[in-house]
Amino acid sequence: MLKANISLFLGIFAVAISASAQSENDVVVEVGGHQFTLADVEQQETSRLLQARNTYYQAQKSAINHFIDEQLLAQKAAAEHITVDELVKRDIASQVVDPTPEQLKFLYDVLGTDQPYEKMRPQLLDQYRQQRTAKIRADYLKTLASETKIVTSLLPPGAVVSVDGAPRKGSAQAAITLVEYADYECPYCQQVYPALKKLEKDYDGKLSVVFKDCPLPMHSHAKKAAEAANCAKEQGKFWEYNNTLFENPGKLDIAQLKDYSKTLGLNTTEFDKCLDGGAEAAKVQHGYEEAQALGLSGTPSFFINGHFYTGAMKYEALRDAVEQELAAASGQHTLKASN
Repeated sequence: MLKANISLFLGIFAVAISASAQSENDVVVEVGGHQFTLADVEQQETSRLLQARNTYYQAQKSAINHFIDEQLLAQKAAAEHITVDELVKRDIASQVVDPTPEQLKFLYDVLGTDQPYEKMRPQLLDQYRQQRTAKIRADYLKTLASETKIVTSLLPPGAVVSVDGAPRKGSAQAAITLVEYADYECPYCQQVYPALKKLEKDYDGKLSVVFKDCPLPMHSHAKKAAEAANCAKEQGKFWEYNNTLFENPGKLDIAQLKDYSKTLGLNTTEFDKCLDGGAEAAKVQHGYEEAQALGLSGTPSFFINGHFYTGAMKYEALRDAVEQELAAASGQHTLKASN
């Protein structure tokens, strides 16, 4: 099994090398006598390519994680002079304890089937054993991983993202630039907000954060909230207003947006004029259209040093992404496949 997984990993790695062998300056298509490079195609077709590459990246990542698990088991078994099968039987399979009759009957009741209990019992027992084995195996591998130095340097796909004119927190010369496309009414953006605040604190001086508007059509208050934040930006208080919106989820009607301007000490006459007149509407719409052009299907979406990440990432995932980008920037790590 280990040999097969090594072959799988090397196959994926070889495809990745082959795919990256073609330079972005290479001519890849000619139409009506006009030649176009790979860069020309990628610039115009980013929305198609980014999602496709991210799907492939997720497959690579899954294969590498599986490969790591197999390596951890193989190395542990070798250190103890036993086979992997013997290790798994001793440290994982032997720890699986069958459920009591009461527990199995409870599982049957939860299932809500009209099949007789005695007929379902073997299937329920097998399902329970599989789930317990998977849980014990995952915990065992987590312990092995905590005791082993593991370095992975596979980075997500990237795209060129303009940050001109966008609100920025931190130095433009920081080692890491994190660009967030977000929606003030998006619950996932609200979930990730505390993690981003902690990340800013922990990587102060190394991290620059750029905010980009992406108000989703299904959120009726998102666009006006984004306009309000940009109106606050005109008075030099974008981040204060941005924080206020994320710290008051669900409170985004016009009256509330105007109340925030008072609380933050803005010139309310100018703010109200800006908001009521839609002075920032075109800018907000441009942000959404830019996100669409990139192929972003939801919020929050991140580009960390140009590499694409998506979803309500927990702090640990954001931290690991930043650390990997810092390592890549310093040239410390390279991805190696061993025979």
